[in-house]
Amino acid sequence: MHFELTEEQILLRNMARDFARKDIAPHDAELEEREEFPKEILRRLGELGLLGMNVPSEFGGQPIDSLSQILVLEELAKASAAVCVIVSVHVSLFCHALARFGTEELKKKYLPSAARGDILGAFSLTEPNAGSDAMAIRTSAVRRKDTFILNGRKAWVTNGRNAGAIILFTAAAHPSGRRRLNAFVVEPGFPGFKMSKVEKKMGLHSSPTAEITLEDCEVPASNLLGAEGQGGTIALNGLDHSRVGIAAQSIGLAQRALEEAVRYAKQREAFGKKIADFQAVQFMLADIATRTEAARLLTYRAARLKDSDRPFTAEAAMAKLFASETAKQAADQALQVHGGYGYSREYAVERIYRDARVLTIYEGTSEIQRLVIARHLLKET
Repeated sequence: MHFELTEEQILLRNMARDFARKDIAPHDAELEEREEFPKEILRRLGELGLLGMNVPSEFGGQPIDSLSQILVLEELAKASAAVCVIVSVHVSLFCHALARFGTEELKKKYLPSAARGDILGAFSLTEPNAGSDAMAIRTSAVRRKDTFILNGRKAWVTNGRNAGAIILFTAAAHPSGRRRLNAFVVEPGFPGFKMSKVEKKMGLHSSPTAEITLEDCEVPASNLLGAEGQGGTIALNGLDHSRVGIAAQSIGLAQRALEEAVRYAKQREAFGKKIADFQAVQFMLADIATRTEAARLLTYRAARLKDSDRPFTAEAAMAKLFASETAKQAADQALQVHGGYGYSREYAVERIYRDARVLTIYEGTSEIQRLVIARHLLKET
């Protein structure tokens, strides 16, 4: 499998890199310190067409292949992990699921605004008592003529405070008694919708994560995404795609950690010479570089399979597993290279360390990725 980039992909990557360096990186530390949502940055990304990467052109998007999306997300993550995850959820979960499973009415209603950046999309599967076990969710949806009445609580909703529309999952009844899910497109303005709180998190401070309460929330029946009981399929399909995006975010953070460590090692002196001259430091830098490149190749492979319409569930899980663990390790080693200064908020590596920790948790923990991979292996044999 070859990963030679096309001229168009190189131009797109360079455009994203230039924007990230000039328009995101200089503001990231301040946005994180103030826990301020990057509204202006997202507006500019909408103007560049990068919020419509998964939106069909007939609905105002500028669709590009999966590998190109990975290149963009990697560059965004190097400048700001928070901006990257905001865009990844909007593009890889919300826009993708709506474009794939939505009716023409739903697509016309939400996708043009999402592509322009007029509305931000979110994806709400997790609940306080249902994380990895998605089929254990308790939020109910009862149909009353042309309306569904939703009741329950949803947790850890990325973009939840700022979203104009949320793909939200509920339990669904099934004649066989088997657990099923429904998926709805829910707007914060619907009666009975309430944002309960915003989580105080270890990292990603400019990407607010919300808890949502639904109290007899009225959702038009036309806002059902897919068929009744199809929510599980929609959720799993979306997670396959978004895991590749989180792998790209992980690569960007690992690469940034490496660059910060190399820069510091070439400047810091100890025992009469640069610490970059010490073999112990060189070995840490070599390990970060090697694992980051391996993660990149795994992620590109998953994206190529996706673009060729071949199964990629296991490959997406492998990419997400390895890349997220790599980013966590890279951040740890980069901080070690910085010594005591790495523990100071004055240095970017401290923020990278905090931001990287969640990568092995959301979009399926590392343990869940291993289960996905193992089940595919056992099924194949």
